[in-house]
Amino acid sequence: MSVRLDHGDDALNEVHEINVTPFIDVILVLLIIFMIAAPLATVDVAVDLPSASAERTPRPDKPLFLTLKSDLSLTLDNDPVARGTLTAALDKATSGDKQQRVFMRADKAVSYGELMMLMNDLRSAGYLHVALVGLEADKP
Repeated sequence: MSVRLDHGDDALNEVHEINVTPFIDVILVLLIIFMIAAPLATVDVAVDLPSASAERTPRPDKPLFLTLKSDLSLTLDNDPVARGTLTAALDKATSGDKQQRVFMRADKAVSYGELMMLMNDLRSAGYLHVALVGLEADKP
């Protein structure tokens, strides 16, 4: 509440106006603090992501496809494989060549966690050359 001192009148009248200058000063200070702190709170990692319309790589003569279906069952080429016998089936299909590339396909309904578990199984089996297979996107 503010008062106006008027020497001409004996009664002090209340002024019904709010002084917003201190309020604006506080808001501007907070704005400056957030403008400085916000870029520091974000993680800025430079990542060179591939585009979806990348050129096709040449396909090997006999590719080895590992498919994870929506019901989480596995097939190696066209043969169903249990998850426990995946290593033995891969060794049989590649004749023990762990440098051969495994083309991995997964249904859209498969969660990211399940896909990562399968990739971990491949890594623990010694197959480090894994290619993810997807549909080609239309070029704009």
